[in-house]
Amino acid sequence: MQPEKKKRHIAILGSTGSIGTQALEVIAAHPDEFEVEVLTAGNNADLLIVQALLFRPNAVVIGEETHYKKVSDALASQNIKVFAGEESISQIVEMESIDIVLAALVGFVGLKPTINAIKAGKPIALANKETLVVAGEIITALARKKGVNIYPVDSEHSAIFQCLAGESEKYIEKIFLTASGGPFRGKDKDFLSRVTKEQALQHPNWNMGNKVTIDSASMMNKGLEVIEAHWLFGLKKEQIEVIIHPQSIIHSLVQFCDGSIKAQMGLPDMKLPIQYALSYPVRLPSEFKRFDFTDYPQLTFEKPDLKNFRNLALAYDALGRGGNMPCIMNAANEIVVESFLNDKIRFIEMPDIIEKCMQSVSFIQKPNYDDLINTDKEARITAKQTIKH
Repeated sequence: MQPEKKKRHIAILGSTGSIGTQALEVIAAHPDEFEVEVLTAGNNADLLIVQALLFRPNAVVIGEETHYKKVSDALASQNIKVFAGEESISQIVEMESIDIVLAALVGFVGLKPTINAIKAGKPIALANKETLVVAGEIITALARKKGVNIYPVDSEHSAIFQCLAGESEKYIEKIFLTASGGPFRGKDKDFLSRVTKEQALQHPNWNMGNKVTIDSASMMNKGLEVIEAHWLFGLKKEQIEVIIHPQSIIHSLVQFCDGSIKAQMGLPDMKLPIQYALSYPVRLPSEFKRFDFTDYPQLTFEKPDLKNFRNLALAYDALGRGGNMPCIMNAANEIVVESFLNDKIRFIEMPDIIEKCMQSVSFIQKPNYDDLINTDKEARITAKQTIKH
């Protein structure tokens, strides 16, 4: 008799968001490979309850403590532990039964749980790009110390990761991160000054949460990915180039020292990189729609417009400065995106406010974890004050 195959027990941080819900679709399609161990959500108690009843995890955490009773009552008849509060999200990742943590929280809030998971020796499937943007040096050093692997879930970084399979990183000459250009590709300042949030939320190729969709429209998403790639693959700023590719079929490329280029292609579907990260080094079969070359007779490329989409240039500047500058930029960006979604500022004002924060918030060349916490707070306060004025 063959021994029963061990399933991977997965903790999903941010199970009710775009990445989290798609990860659960991947898990449901491979019941012999994966088991849901932990689900966490910020404040979407209703969806968390539905997910818990469907997947029967060992434990769930609702970040918003006022929803604890609602979740606890709904799951009272189930053998599921229920916890509440942001601190519980950071602690739950230490559970011995967890094999891999999918970090799918959006924003700075994902930093502490990811650090705790690495300290506990858990491999990370990383969808929370802000973690590496804000604390790349701390995260990568800790992962090395603990012998923890970080598997990228962003489609672009997953593409680079896949292109590097069987290759030595010392042979990388440069990488190209592709960007669709978002809904406003080719538009000028006059058009951008009149953009509404409804327009900005209409991404041409990808279905994502509101924050990531706005970041994509402003090109900040690609800026965050540039910084993330620096830490994931140990590359210099000059080795990371962004190229606009409106069809979103080539997800990114690696150019090697001999001039050869490898590209990873496929239809835009986040479930593929999610599945690859959760199952690595195994490639699992899937029912995902297949790419047909005849549907795309032309794949086109162009340079990014750094004049009208300044966020990408700001991200390169932040990477060049190093220290806590990416943390300042990220915190300011989270505030301006929230303000834009709440109709407090115009789309075109976002980079100006971010730049002012980068110029005025205290700069620290070698920040520790507490420095980053304080930087995040200071940058948020500065951004809010700038918006009021």
